[in-house]
Amino acid sequence: MSQWNQVQQLEIKFLEQVDQFYDDNFPMEIRHLLAQWIENQDWEAASNNETMATILLQNLLIQLDEQLGRVSKEKNLLLIHNLKRIRKILQGKFHGNPMHVAVVISNCLREERRILAAANMPVQGPLEKSLQNSSVSERQRNVEHKVAAIKNSVQMTEQDTKYLEDLQDEFDYRYKTIQTMDQSDKNSAMMNQEVLTLQEMLNSLDFKRKEALSKMTQIIHETDMLMNSMLVEELQDWKRRQQIACIGGPLHSVLSQLQNCFTLLAESLFQLRRQLEKLEEQSTKMTYEGDPIPMQRTHMLERVTFLIYNLFKNSLVVERQPCMPTHPQRPLVLKTLIQFTVKLRLLIKLPELNYQVKVKASIDNNRRFVLCGTNVKAMSIEESSSGSLSVEFRHLQPKEMKSSAGGKGNEGCHMVTEELHSITFETQICLYGLTMDLETSSLPVVMISNVSQLPNAWASIIWYNVSTNDPQNLVFFNNPPPATLSQLLEVMSWQFSSYVGRGLNSDQLNMLAEKLTVHSGYTDGHLTWAKFCKEHLPGKSFTFWTWLEAILDLIKKHILPLWIDGFVMGFVSKEKERLLLKDKMPGTFLLRFSESHLGGITFTWVDHSENGEVRFHSVEPYNKGRLSALPFADILRDYKVIMAENIPENPLKYLYPDIPKDKAFGKHYSSQLGEVSRPTERGDKGYVPSVFIPISTIRSDSTEPHSPSDLLPMSPSVYAVLRENLSPATIETAMKSPYSAE
Repeated sequence: MSQWNQVQQLEIKFLEQVDQFYDDNFPMEIRHLLAQWIENQDWEAASNNETMATILLQNLLIQLDEQLGRVSKEKNLLLIHNLKRIRKILQGKFHGNPMHVAVVISNCLREERRILAAANMPVQGPLEKSLQNSSVSERQRNVEHKVAAIKNSVQMTEQDTKYLEDLQDEFDYRYKTIQTMDQSDKNSAMMNQEVLTLQEMLNSLDFKRKEALSKMTQIIHETDMLMNSMLVEELQDWKRRQQIACIGGPLHSVLSQLQNCFTLLAESLFQLRRQLEKLEEQSTKMTYEGDPIPMQRTHMLERVTFLIYNLFKNSLVVERQPCMPTHPQRPLVLKTLIQFTVKLRLLIKLPELNYQVKVKASIDNNRRFVLCGTNVKAMSIEESSSGSLSVEFRHLQPKEMKSSAGGKGNEGCHMVTEELHSITFETQICLYGLTMDLETSSLPVVMISNVSQLPNAWASIIWYNVSTNDPQNLVFFNNPPPATLSQLLEVMSWQFSSYVGRGLNSDQLNMLAEKLTVHSGYTDGHLTWAKFCKEHLPGKSFTFWTWLEAILDLIKKHILPLWIDGFVMGFVSKEKERLLLKDKMPGTFLLRFSESHLGGITFTWVDHSENGEVRFHSVEPYNKGRLSALPFADILRDYKVIMAENIPENPLKYLYPDIPKDKAFGKHYSSQLGEVSRPTERGDKGYVPSVFIPISTIRSDSTEPHSPSDLLPMSPSVYAVLRENLSPATIETAMKSPYSAE
């Protein structure tokens, strides 16, 4: 089943997460129509290879044209219109930057895998539970309701202001009419009646002015309360969700709801400001003793102006945190002289601001680094359904400054991966006579000068964003606090779901907990930064994080399909391994990661001796060097053991608990033995293809493979002839030859 078909079968809460990351950059219609073709392409490789990305973009447009031709025959007018529009958008947006479309599609596919993994994981950690708090959803609804109520109230005061203007015009007319009357007429009964009418109108005008100002004061109060409580909480909650998403957690909610609230409030406040200005004009034309407008308007206008400024100050956000396109799963780690991207958004979307807001990017003020590239750009309203007012910097590069002592700079020297920096963004907005200086910053970033520093830098990013909600504590690692072990293990599972498409289950998490602590019950435990990333594991020459990162790298590069299918148990101790296998059929095996070798994977199988004794055999771990020569699925298929005087045979029969080996791994074999062993038909130039067969020997006095991973290059047919004509002892002698050593 394709990945897209699996996605469509998810529960609605997971489908809502999928819906959040499909937009005009990569429309869901294309994902649906070209599902299988999209999944068959290597978008991640293309995101780092411009030539490959260009070819894939061209092929994507060709695939779209083919779909367009098909739907044209079906006369599906709506789909034809949408496909033409999408093709135009894709071609215009990515023609000059084909690697960007590869990054976008790669990210979408990875997010799908993460969501699928989360849906299949019965364990939900404390961080994810906190993000799904029902009170948060209730607050969102309350915010939207209150914003709508404020907007409606401002519309009502607009009518009140208009009514006051009409009432004052009528009063002026009547008053001027009396002024033009003859003296004799002024003493008449009609005149007296008119004066009484004017007095009543003045009383009504005074009452309506006070009423309008009272309503406006209430609106200002309600807006102030909303902005300083629920709206700020909502924004902080979104920022916390973004922190969690940066380290592999659930995708944070989109900003469209917040943008709608901010925009409506800004429109309401500007409208209220104009109403106060109209009241001032009315008071200038006609005032009287006890007129409430001169007494209240100035203070109210100051409060409205302050609220507008405060709203704008909070509206400038970093929508996508700094990230190198070459390492999309490792945001907030930046390498000197390597481009990174970052996107900002103004949550107040007003047409008057389109192309009028210029944003300047800079790095923190320690003067050790500068940003090269285009660091000033104008915000514009995107041509998409959301239509956000945003700006994306795509060509910024951090550069380390030369040392003050002169000579060569510090670039290339060892950088401290616990040193935090931030990217700062500044802008000035001039609107309706107001000038506002705005500033915001990215989450803390770690600078590296060599890609070998990436793992430790990423560990720093994880620890920071797990441990604190503070978006700008650049001295955090001066005294890093401990992290709750339950939260940390949850984040470890996210590393696997986001980076290699499948998270960790409770048994795997328990094994990691045991490795980090002496207890398997980790719910209430804490872990220090040093224990996680600085101190070596007991009896080992590496830290816990180095060990885990090497496993992630191994999975990503060599056993990804097997991991995604759930065939790699991976995190299981030797003791637990034997408990699982001891009662299983002979030939049952499982796959686990080595605890003593960095980036190693091994398999252990069970068999019985002649007297019925249960025996366990573990192969020396395969590392990335060996797996680069031979796919791991082929190793499992072709693996042979020579034991005592027996002929070589494959001891691996059933993947734990009882899955026939070929049923589990058959689709992952690179080829069938019979296919690769056929000689070419051309006699003089044909060769018999050879294959590597992994063979181990087990001596009669040992239960462990003697030479566990020697790879003998020979064709299956030649190997069969050797078995027929040579004794096992002769074959074993040949295997001990120095030429068979690795």
